[in-house]
Amino acid sequence: MLRQFMVGGGVSLVTIAIHALVMTMVVQVARAMGRKRQPHSSLVLIAVMIPTISVLMAAHVIEVFVWALAYLIFDAAPAVASLVYFAFVNYATLGYGDVLPVERWRLLGPLTAMNGMLLFGWSTAVIFEVLRRTLVRTLDIK
Repeated sequence: MLRQFMVGGGVSLVTIAIHALVMTMVVQVARAMGRKRQPHSSLVLIAVMIPTISVLMAAHVIEVFVWALAYLIFDAAPAVASLVYFAFVNYATLGYGDVLPVERWRLLGPLTAMNGMLLFGWSTAVIFEVLRRTLVRTLDIK
């Protein structure tokens, strides 16, 4: 069991590092744009939110691939399973139950899900902050 926690913790640290890099980039871009006053426009909101959410979704996909790679390295998924599908189902906490981890690595699924939930929450917080900053700029509200 300790080995599973160590592997899951290590993979989680890698995905957190990826997310931190992406979040830093998103926040820096939002700050830079926040220095300029924009006229009120729905197009400004669209032009900010589409790239922000797209970048965050791409980060999540990369993180799922990191988990899939870990499943491959540690042979944690059944041979018939698509590793990326298995990683996505766990990361997104879908819990279909159609593919189960091999017995000796069964804790990696819940660890993947916990990691995904935390990173989705972090993304949600950043999306809200970017939206708030954009509205402050376009509507001149505090």
